[in-house]
Amino acid sequence: MPTANTTATPTRTVAQKVKESLVASAGNIVFGMEDGTVSIFGLVFGVAASAANSHAVLLAGATGAAAAAVSMMAGTYLDVSTANGRAQAEQNRLRGEITQDTAHAAQSVETRLAAAGFTSVERTAVLSALKAHPATWLQLASAVDLGAGDGQQQSPLVQSLWMFGADLLAAAIPVIPFALLPLASARLFSVIVTLCLLIVLGIGRARVAQARLFPTIVQTVAIATAAAAAGLLVGRLVTG
Repeated sequence: MPTANTTATPTRTVAQKVKESLVASAGNIVFGMEDGTVSIFGLVFGVAASAANSHAVLLAGATGAAAAAVSMMAGTYLDVSTANGRAQAEQNRLRGEITQDTAHAAQSVETRLAAAGFTSVERTAVLSALKAHPATWLQLASAVDLGAGDGQQQSPLVQSLWMFGADLLAAAIPVIPFALLPLASARLFSVIVTLCLLIVLGIGRARVAQARLFPTIVQTVAIATAAAAAGLLVGRLVTG
């Protein structure tokens, strides 16, 4: 007696889920690290301009890094939640249009197909197929109108946690030297390690945005340099 041919759906491992989440969050991670590095780099050098010792710079930098990371995490959570809610509302609108006002939805599709150069026979075939498969119709409509399907919404919690970790890690880089070295040495070492990190982040930004490598690196370093200069200027003005 023939047995049913069932194919088990492969279960993703924890490592695979983490990897997929990391890839999906790559842009946020690079942005978070750049933001953390630039903002705390400026803060550290503003304080270091007038601080009596490394401890004062360490306290200000660590406090600023933690506060900035929490702020970025909250902002990312709210941003992703809002985007998901907006996308869900639009999908509900499309679903209602397809199921309750099929004629209007079909006319909209036919208009787009005609504008794209489809013949009458081709448009009729496409519309017949879509009407026979409303779930697929909704997915296609979501992909065209929203740029994403039902399964592509991002998790606000996951995205915000990646942002928090990336921002905090990068923000700690300019600060760590002040926990280990005297003030004068810490300033120099902080510049060196921060510059190295900024170059790496510039490379990451170029890959994520598929932009030119050298101009992106220069832009990243220039932004941090401007932040450090602003911090120094404020420090000098406050201390007279």
